[in-house]
Parts: sequence; C-alpha cells; structure tokens
Amino acid sequence: MTVKWIDWVKQIQSIAQAGLTYSKDVYDIERFQQLRDISISMMSHYTKTDWEVVEKLFASETGYQTPKVDIRAVVFQNERLLFVKEKSDGKWALPGGWADIGYTPTEVAAKEVLEETGFEVDDFKLLAIFDKEKHQPSPSATHVYKIFIGCKIIGGEKKTSIETEDVEFFGENELPNLSIARNTEEQIKEMFAYMKEPQKETLID
Repeated sequence: MTVKWIDWVKQIQSIAQAGLTYSKDVYDIERFQQLRDISISMMSHYTKTDWEVVEKLFASETGYQTPKVDIRAVVFQNERLLFVKEKSDGKWALPGGWADIGYTPTEVAAKEVLEETGFEVDDFKLLAIFDKEKHQPSPSATHVYKIFIGCKIIGGEKKTSIETEDVEFFGENELPNLSIARNTEEQIKEMFAYMKEPQKETLID
C-alpha cells in the first residue's frame, strides 16, 4: 500500500518547484521557497534523514518537475531470464538503470546490458511501462516510471562490472532473491508471460 504522506510531500515539492521555475514576483518566489522548505522538513522528519540531504535531493530538480525514468532490459536465453546481482544490496535485478541524457530508451537498454553483463543486444521491443508507485511497495522521494524493453543477445560474453558482482540466467520457477526496489516478482512473472506469448500487448499501468 502506498504511504500517502510521501505522495503528498512529493506533490508539495512539485508545486514548489514549478512556482520557483516560472514565478517572476519576488514575494511569490519567497512563498514557493517556504513551501519547498516545508516539504523538505516533512520528508526529513518522517524518514529521519538529515535536512541537508533532503534539501540537496529536492534542490537538484530544475525546471518543471517530471517523473524519472528507469529502464530495465529483458533478455531471455533458453527460456531463462538474465539477471545481475547488485553490489549495493546483494540482490538480483534485471540489467538497467536511470535513463541517460542523449540516449534513446533502446540505447540505454543496450548500454546497461553491455556494461553490467558483457552481452551485446539488439532486436528491441517495448514490453511494459509501469508507474512504480502502483507496483513497488518501497517508498521513494521521487516519482518513477519503469520501462521494460525486450532484447536479444547478438554477441559479447558474460562479465561483471563495478556495480554488479554476478551475472546469471534464471528460470521462472527458480527466481533468485530479488531487489524489490528495482523489480518485483509480479513484474518478472509478466516478463516470462511475454516469453511464452511474444505477441502479447504492451502493458501500461
């Protein structure tokens, strides 16, 4: 279940960000800054995070605030799905990460797979776009859209990276300990459904 106060804090921050971006009146700017400070104080208090840390996170936003984009590559081989073991938490996730400026979604998917696993991929297909708020229980200070892109291995060889300590393929009934902040079991099951039914429509939710 979504922690509602986090949603409210993010909405307040979004309103403050828009106001600071577009307002010209000095008094309005001051009020929007106060509104941002309130959102920072709320997030800091309820998450027990230093005020300065939250301020840096919120102040890093420029322009009109929009959801961040997380791209995950879905790579099957012999009916087994490619995962990487994250060094940060010791759990497993689909290769991927934040969308980078200057790259298309498929270029991000290909780059992340190559960097994290050593494999080269092509033949891309959009499988799903999920709103993280609806599908992943871990509270987050940012609003995230998760894009799952199917692709096929065309070359390369398995290797780890500075962010991953292992690379492995797993079958549907032998899933590893998942990094839930990155991908849930429900989402992984949906990806296996695409393997069985390639013409399945793109999921958008």
